[in-house]
Amino acid sequence: MTAPYLHIRGIRKDYGSVTAVENVDLEIRRGEFMTFLGPSGSGKSTTLYILAGFQDPTAGDILLEGKSLLQTPSHLRQIGMVFQRYTLFPHLTVAENIGFPLKVRRKGRAEIDAKVRDMLRLVRLEGFEDRKPADMSGGQQQRVALARALAYDPPVLLMDEPLSALDKKLREEIQVEIRRIHQETEVTILYVTHDQEEALRLSDRIAVFSKGVIDQVGTGPELYANPATRFVAEFIGDSDFLTCSVLSSDGRTADVRLGSDFVVPGVPVHGGGGGRSAGALLLRPERISLHRHQPAEAGTLPVTVGGLTFLGSNVHVAATTGWGEPVAVRLPFGHGAIEGLSRGDTVWLGFDPRATHVFC
Repeated sequence: MTAPYLHIRGIRKDYGSVTAVENVDLEIRRGEFMTFLGPSGSGKSTTLYILAGFQDPTAGDILLEGKSLLQTPSHLRQIGMVFQRYTLFPHLTVAENIGFPLKVRRKGRAEIDAKVRDMLRLVRLEGFEDRKPADMSGGQQQRVALARALAYDPPVLLMDEPLSALDKKLREEIQVEIRRIHQETEVTILYVTHDQEEALRLSDRIAVFSKGVIDQVGTGPELYANPATRFVAEFIGDSDFLTCSVLSSDGRTADVRLGSDFVVPGVPVHGGGGGRSAGALLLRPERISLHRHQPAEAGTLPVTVGGLTFLGSNVHVAATTGWGEPVAVRLPFGHGAIEGLSRGDTVWLGFDPRATHVFC
C-alpha cells in the first residue's frame, strides 16, 4: 500500500485543561486541494499551525513523504503560507516582496529575477513589479502574497482564511484565480475557511471540523448528499429538520413518522434508531416539490405558507407544519406553484424519502 504524501496522524493539542484538537487523522494526496471547513473554534486553524510548525502538538505526528516534520523548525519545513492579512512588507516593492524568500535562501540575482517574472505572470500582475503594497487593492495584495508563497516552489501551501477580508464579488474572483493557479502548479494546498460556499468552489475534498475533531471527509457532493452527522448536514448547504419518531430501522434505513400520522418509509438513517426513538428528518429545500392542490398520490405533507422571499433566481417559501415546525422550500423564479401564492395559503410538500436522512 502506497504511503500518503502528507499524513496528519493522530494530532492532539491541549491548552492546559482545554483540548483544542483531538485525534485529527487525515491523509492528503500529492497535488490535492484539501479544505479545512468549520466554525470558529473548531480546531481547523490550530491543525494548520501545527503543520506549519508555528505550534507543537501535544500528541501525534506530521509526516511528509513518510518523514516526520516535528523536529524540523518552521522556517526549514519548506512549506508556503498565505495569511488572512497578506503580511506583505510595506517598504518593499511587489518584485522585492515576491523575491524575498529566494533572497533569504541566497539565490542568485538572475534566478530571483526570472522567478519573480514567472510568479507575476502566474498571478496576472505583470507590470506591477515596482508598485508598493499600499498602492494596490486588497485583491492584488493577496495575489502578491500568493506569488511570494509559491516563489520557492514549496511542496505544500497552507492558506489560512486568505479571502475573508475581501468583499463578496472580489472574493469570488480570487477564488477562480486560486483554483486556476492550483491547476497550473499542481501544488498540494491545505486551505482553512468557515465559508461553505468557498470550500465547495475550491476543494477536491473537504474535512469538516467540529469541536476539535473531524466529523467527515469527502468531496462537496459526497458531504451534501450523504452527511455522516447532523452537524455536517447543517453546515454543508441549507437544510430543514423536522422532529420525527423512528418506527423501525434495520440500521441502514428507517420508517419514520412526522406529526401524528404522516409516515415516511425507507429513509437513510444515521445513529441506528429503533423502537419509537426520537429523531430529526433532514430535508433539503431544493429537493422539496410544492403543490397548490393536494395530489392524488399519497405522500404529500400539508403546510401553511408564512411568507415568500425573492432571492433573484430563486424564491424562498417559508411554511409551517400542522404541528408548528418551520420548513423552507426553494423554487426557481417563475415556477407555477408560487404564482399568486399568499401568506396563510395551504400547500402540499412532496419529497423522495431516499433523498432525505434521519439522525437519531
